[in-house]
Parts: sequence; structure tokens; C-alpha cells
Amino acid sequence: MTVNIHKGFTALNRKFILPELREAVRTVGADVVFLQEVQGTHARHARKHDNWPEAPHYEFLADTMWPQFAYGRNAVYPKGHHGNAVLSKFPIASFTNHDVSIAGPEKRGLLHCALRVPGRVGEVHVICAHLGLAESHRQQQLELLCHIVRDEVPADAPLVVAGDFNDWRGRAHDILADGANLREVFVHANGAAAKTFPARFPLLPLDRIYVRNAGVHSPIVLPRKPWSHLSDHAPLVAEIEL
Repeated sequence: MTVNIHKGFTALNRKFILPELREAVRTVGADVVFLQEVQGTHARHARKHDNWPEAPHYEFLADTMWPQFAYGRNAVYPKGHHGNAVLSKFPIASFTNHDVSIAGPEKRGLLHCALRVPGRVGEVHVICAHLGLAESHRQQQLELLCHIVRDEVPADAPLVVAGDFNDWRGRAHDILADGANLREVFVHANGAAAKTFPARFPLLPLDRIYVRNAGVHSPIVLPRKPWSHLSDHAPLVAEIEL
């Protein structure tokens, strides 16, 4: 499962709904969850909202359902920080957060985790991605992603790359296919990437799940209710066969 959680707030930051979001994510019950825009800490919001958890948000979301989690801090500011997170029911053997920010105010990252899946020899690799809004930045970040895959992921290892690519023009597919042998699961199944933004009336295919050395079954976009209330991005879910 992948979803941009907008730091636990509804659209336009009108209401803090992280506890409700956690219950919705738990209902899906995915083995591995890719999260973008996860608030690590925020001193002012913590004082303002009574239901603000004491634990970092990725730990609060993991709760007792995902015993393993990793967090990659991307944006740091005076009151706190936010970034990407991976929640896993499988042991996380190691993780690395790659800063792929390009010059300017946007801070972006690629969180790479190596998982130990019972019954498998060798690790399963997952990368949680959140790319920039500017196309020139995304181009560079996609090239960096290809380099990371070539440098850090064995050629025969299962690999899942998921997250918010902000790629409404669909340029990422060819770059990742040519540079990292990755295929997008909705394109493979349906001929086109899934439309996920805005969640209430999805028009743009911003969120993706790419795989290598893995099979995929039943990729779906989760329904508007309750998700359009919980995030401005519709979550994606797919069954990955290793």
C-alpha cells in the first residue's frame, strides 16, 4: 500500500485526522506500507491539537500491527521535520534515506529498505519515493533513483518502488524501464497509470507502484469513502508475488 498522508491533516490543514487515518490503514492490513509526508515532530502542532500523539507519527501509525518501521527525514524546519516512512510486518534488515533534493525550497527523499521475508533466501528491497513538483527536478531525481537501484539492489533481487511521483505527464515510466528495468503495475495491468489526485475527484496519475523481479495481482485504487476525507491522494494497493 502507498499513500501520501499530508502530515495527518485533511485538505487545507483544516482538521488533524491521524488517529482516523491509522484505523483506515490498519483496515487494509497491507504487509508493507509506503507513506509520504509523514510528520516526525512538530512542536507547535503538538501544543495545538489534543489528539496529537506523543510518539512520532510513523511509530503511532505502525502501532502493534507493523513491528518494523523506518523513517527518512527530508524537510527540517524550526518547529519539526517530515519525510517518508515504511511500515513492515517483515524484519527490516537495513535502511538508507537518500536526499534527492534539487536546489530550492523543496526537500525530497528516497527511503530504501532491505526486508527479510520468511521463507526467502536473499532480501526483498523496497524504496519509498516522493519526487518534486518541477519536471526538471523529477528528471534528475528519476536518474538518481536509477543509480541507487543499480548501486544498491542486486540484479536478481525482488524490488518494489512506490510513492508520490508527481509525474502527471507519465515521463517516469520509460526512464525507470530503461534505467532500472522497473515496470508500473497499473500500466502493466490496465494500460495506464491510476489517477489518484485529488482524491475526491481523481484527475492526475501522481502515485505509482513499480516492480522488478516480482509478479503483481489485482492492483486497485482504494475507494473515495473514507479515503477522500483522509488524504488528498487516493491510496494504491497491489498484491506482490515474490
